[in-house]
Amino acid sequence: MSLSQLAPEQVLRRLELQIVRRLEGFLHGDHFSLLPGPGSESAEARIYVPGSDDVRRIDWALSARTTIPHVRDVIADRELETWTLVDLSPSMHFGTAAMEKRDLAIAAVATMGLLTFRVGDRFGAYVLSQGMLRRLPARTGRPALYGLLRSLMRESASQSRLADPAPQSFGAAITSMSRTQRKRGLRVVVSDFIDPHDASSDVQATPSWERAMRELAERHQAIAVEIIDPRELDIPNVGYVLLQDPETGQVRQLNTADRKVRRRYAVGARLQRERTARALRRAGVAHLVLRTDRDWIADIARFALEHRRVARRAHRRSSRVRQ
Repeated sequence: MSLSQLAPEQVLRRLELQIVRRLEGFLHGDHFSLLPGPGSESAEARIYVPGSDDVRRIDWALSARTTIPHVRDVIADRELETWTLVDLSPSMHFGTAAMEKRDLAIAAVATMGLLTFRVGDRFGAYVLSQGMLRRLPARTGRPALYGLLRSLMRESASQSRLADPAPQSFGAAITSMSRTQRKRGLRVVVSDFIDPHDASSDVQATPSWERAMRELAERHQAIAVEIIDPRELDIPNVGYVLLQDPETGQVRQLNTADRKVRRRYAVGARLQRERTARALRRAGVAHLVLRTDRDWIADIARFALEHRRVARRAHRRSSRVRQ
């Protein structure tokens, strides 16, 4: 059942039970969230881990003295400010499995809010919907988080499945959040990363939003949550069908009985996802993929635990070097 079909309070209770019962205990400690958070005060150094550490945090002086690359961790600020950009554009109003993509996006925001909740912390959101970017102010406390989630559910339920092409692009929305919220903190972008401005058939082309994501990651801890439905990856053999692009409204007839058509569709979808992953990797953004046909809570837990293991291994290596 879609979350939009339930009463807001019932949705919030169900989400909290699902998230807290299964994730509580995975993440603990003061602001030791999904990833090591940013801060303003330097902490101890440790050995650089290729592919996991940001090269911008390399301590060049220490690396030169030891001839081994080291990074300098930072102590997270006592109060964490989290902002999330929620993409509720027409392509998010689609789903063929347990839930629609927009419902999974709201569930992901609820998870981030509950996991980063501490006394004094602030959580806010930007919503890209109906071609407009709306700001939901950052406030402290669990009631404020629930109020934000109610606003997201109302926004999701009120939007039609087909809208005019957004006058504000996805990349511009990311830039707006990055430049208006300057205090260092956690920034989460929840989207399917399907932008009509990237209509080019060249899968090697740079996505229009990559530069904005790079700018966001330069100042903040950034996480990209990609929402996927299985029917976006391949299509079954159901004969002739009419497919409508939710972003542009363009309609096209497709013969799914043709094996070559299904193969081209699957290859195109795979290349598009690979382009998204490469762009996020170049931008230095942590990438979490959630699917509507999978256990999204387990996927978030695996994502968090993997980064915890990387941090612990790096800490042990650094301790051995100091000894």
